[in-house]
Amino acid sequence: MAHTRNMNVALPHVADPLGEALHFLRLSGTFYSRCEFTAPFALSLPPIKGFLMSHVVTYGRCCLEVEGVPNRLLQPGDLALVPHGEGHQLASDLGLSGEKLFEIPREQVSERYEILRLGGGGARTTVVCGVFQFDHPAAQQLISLLPKVIMVEAWNAPQADWIQSMLRAIASEARELRPGGETVITRLADILVIHAIRSWIAQDPTAQTGWLGALQDKQIGRIISLIHRDPTRPWTLESLAASAAMSRSAFAARFTELVGEPAMHYVTRWRMHAALALLKENHTSVSEVSHRLGYESEAAFGRAFKRYIGFSPGVARRNRA
Repeated sequence: MAHTRNMNVALPHVADPLGEALHFLRLSGTFYSRCEFTAPFALSLPPIKGFLMSHVVTYGRCCLEVEGVPNRLLQPGDLALVPHGEGHQLASDLGLSGEKLFEIPREQVSERYEILRLGGGGARTTVVCGVFQFDHPAAQQLISLLPKVIMVEAWNAPQADWIQSMLRAIASEARELRPGGETVITRLADILVIHAIRSWIAQDPTAQTGWLGALQDKQIGRIISLIHRDPTRPWTLESLAASAAMSRSAFAARFTELVGEPAMHYVTRWRMHAALALLKENHTSVSEVSHRLGYESEAAFGRAFKRYIGFSPGVARRNRA
């Protein structure tokens, strides 16, 4: 059981819970590749579990093939996301047999940037591809809700001018590889990824339900953000309801209805994800994490951690690398 602390502390104002969730989309494990294709070509990308993959076409055209969704034609200015790391193919035409990514020679420019060349010498296509992770549990939850493919056709978007400017900058840096070019490409591509996810949230009806819909609810969205900001606070159903300016019963019913799980289950799950992040730090002991989260014993903390994460805190700490 977690110990109690003084709850009479002014809670921060939350103006934009959905915006805060997008703020947690901080990319890590990022790797980029400039793919220089000539027709005919077909590149087969393997499944990479836990990673989001992006493709920005800067010149020419190609087909994106992902199992279970309609094939898409990508043209200059188009951005495609494959959020769940599913295997897919980039090709000059449909029906071609793809060459496997890791069997193609590549020019390693840096630890996080490479150039890949493939094709039969015909019409040219250039694509900047990215592979990255999201460490924060709020980001991981958001990513888990995304569809198999997200497309942003930059030329038709309301923000076309600045998107096109960013794409031109990416194309220029990818072509010339000037000093600092890798940094410019990664920063701009990161912004485009977040923009694509934000566009999907704004346009897709499914983004108005479940956890994302709850974030957009005036009262429940505020409470979710408060939990995200301070999972170690000794929240109770009463204190959460008071923060939402709702009765205990009304709050409990509405939270479960919108989020899909009871409020205190959500609090505990979020604490365990916070604990997992702490345990990945080099010098953080299980005892320290247990105390920081307000547990009276390591045993109680360990039981809760294993129930929500699936393995023990000791395993998490040993495997932090």
